Amino acid sequence: MRLGRLAGAVGAALMTCALFTAPAAAGEAGADAPRLPEPGGDHAIGMVTLHLTDEDRADPWVPGERRELMVSLWYPAAAPSDTPSPYMTAEESRMYLEADGIPLPPGVLSTVVTHSTAGAEPLRARGGRPLVVLSPGFGMPRATLTGLAEELAARGYVVAGIGHNHEANGITFPDGHTTGCAVCDDPDYARVGNVRAADVSFVLDELGTYGRLIDPRRVAMVGHSAGGFSTIPAVLSDRRVTAAVNMDGNFRWPNDIPVDRPVLMLGKPSHAPGGQDPTWDETWGELTGWKRWLTVEGMEHLSFSDVAPLAAQLGIPMQDLDGARCDAITRAYVTAFVDRHLRGRYAPLLDGPSARYPEVAFHRP
Repeated sequence: MRLGRLAGAVGAALMTCALFTAPAAAGEAGADAPRLPEPGGDHAIGMVTLHLTDEDRADPWVPGERRELMVSLWYPAAAPSDTPSPYMTAEESRMYLEADGIPLPPGVLSTVVTHSTAGAEPLRARGGRPLVVLSPGFGMPRATLTGLAEELAARGYVVAGIGHNHEANGITFPDGHTTGCAVCDDPDYARVGNVRAADVSFVLDELGTYGRLIDPRRVAMVGHSAGGFSTIPAVLSDRRVTAAVNMDGNFRWPNDIPVDRPVLMLGKPSHAPGGQDPTWDETWGELTGWKRWLTVEGMEHLSFSDVAPLAAQLGIPMQDLDGARCDAITRAYVTAFVDRHLRGRYAPLLDGPSARYPEVAFHRP
């Protein structure tokens, strides 16, 4: 695959991928614009957007095309740049809101205020930094996991959010065209899992050229919904993925192959043992390594994404629990998991119920 030259300070560290900061259609953020919650880490956050094409693979949903991905890359920065990172383009915002029937101005999500800046110089670390790959829910733009990405980057991780083409309502490419979800009306979920696993492997191949920024021995995948159940085929097909988090995704990929790497299952109350979704019980029995099964009272399916805090600000709360509280819980438990399994840090939050987060239940069926 041929990749373009990076511009500016990031070019020295991310040497072989094309940079796309995507401000073209982003709206101007006013004083009352929705804002992502601030991250809790110590680092400034940089962000670049990469356009990757797998010349060796046809797109599984549109076979006349090569498989193309848009990837947002967040990382600890030496200092902020002068350009705030966009959240979504106006067209991504319009497509997503219209597809879900959300009664908001079509471009409002392009005005969301982030806490990262575009093209900031990376802050280097000896041996490279651990990498967390994020995969969003089916039909959802990768931007909907930005808050979690910024939290992790502020705490020293590199984070790659994958836009799986034709699986999201809104992915804008560098030439300005925006694709929709070609398969949302009739998804083959098992195939989705396999496709996303292949996407993750391809992204890891490309990011493997960043030896000075990323430590390829420390990689976790965190997914929401379809991105969550896709962690299992990704772990099984690529030994580089050393740990995984499924945030409220039904395990629609076959549950009959043992998984020996750490897995966190984090879901809404109906994903408790014996609940409405038997795939969580079935998958739990196939997890042979470190594992945790947690549910959060008051949260719903979209609560594990930026939808929770943003919808609350926009006057359409999506769950019983406050949106900012949903966001804080998701960040806390995912951070504890990757700290433990990518950095070897003691994470007592994962040992049992916490007085800080009484909404979170531990299950050991």
